[in-house]
Amino acid sequence: MSSDTLKSTASAARQSRAFRLLARSGFAVLGLVHVVIGAIAISVAIGAGGGEADQSGAMQQIARVPFGIVVLWAIVLGLAALGVWQVAEALLVQEPDAKKKWGNRVKELGTALAYFATGATALVFALGGSSDSSESSTSLSATLLATPGGVFLLVLIGLVVIGIGIGFVVSGVRKTFEKQVSLPAGAVGRGIRTLGVVGYLAKGIVLGVVGVLFVVAALTHDPEQAGGIDAALKSLAALPFGQVILWLVGAGLIVYGAYCFARARYAKV
Repeated sequence: MSSDTLKSTASAARQSRAFRLLARSGFAVLGLVHVVIGAIAISVAIGAGGGEADQSGAMQQIARVPFGIVVLWAIVLGLAALGVWQVAEALLVQEPDAKKKWGNRVKELGTALAYFATGATALVFALGGSSDSSESSTSLSATLLATPGGVFLLVLIGLVVIGIGIGFVVSGVRKTFEKQVSLPAGAVGRGIRTLGVVGYLAKGIVLGVVGVLFVVAALTHDPEQAGGIDAALKSLAALPFGQVILWLVGAGLIVYGAYCFARARYAKV
């Protein structure tokens, strides 16, 4: 697909009211996924099992409830629309500062890729399949380590993920996420702001640990050290007072999910 065709498709999507509404639903289903992941993390922290605390584990839990397949398809459609909308934002929104423009475009395209990847995981479960994020991460790490320059690439992936995690933390501390929403006045706006701060900090911590695991896997030449969100949360659980930390991070991910629900209503789409 040519760049002109891609821009034309993105522009048409961005201007469609129906598609914007579908994109808003994408934030809602993204919130649902994070709430389920957070709940699984808390259940692991209190020793109640719960499965894998990542996108795959969340999809598996959703698939088990009544009408779960319908919800999975809603996740697929919502995140696909959200991904296309994010691509449109990256390609079409003009900014006066060229450096800022390209930095934001790379960030937005990366966010779109994350939406598409989560939607693809939901699609696998909606079609009756299954997926294991930890095994996928290990397989990717093993493949990279077996290739020339693989250690460098794996370290690079880890550093990028760490950078994204730091970005979430900074956004939470500085409240720059407020640029994404039209906050209402009064207690509701203050409540959404609080959800954003706590949620962004929690997600930033998890992503930072995921990145560290990739770097460790590269430096030790051990692909088993790599992993996704589930591995990151279990690494937190292994720390001193790890169960408390895991409980707090799980609660933070639930709060991030609640922020996503609010963003579905107040997002600047």
